[in-house]
Amino acid sequence: MLDLLANKWSALAIGALEDGPLRFGALQRRLQGISPKVLTQTLRRLEDAGLIERTVYPAVPLHVEYELSPLGHSASVPLRNLRLWVEDNLDLTTAPAKPM
Repeated sequence: MLDLLANKWSALAIGALEDGPLRFGALQRRLQGISPKVLTQTLRRLEDAGLIERTVYPAVPLHVEYELSPLGHSASVPLRNLRLWVEDNLDLTTAPAKPM
């Protein structure tokens, strides 16, 4: 589970779904830079782990939405805190090393 949550795209997908369900295309637009293949793989792993739920609506064309499960919501809290910490400290972590 830790490997899954530590994955960049998994953490970003969970963050993107915090505000509610999204369709595949909307999720891909939120996660700029992710390929459809990688997004599909990420969503499958998150679904298999019980972190997201996939709902298929019988419409033409097919309508599929992804949303956080209760377990996914509980994981989103520490991931959000970590993301905020990284954003707050990014300048410090990317600064060149000082010579000794």
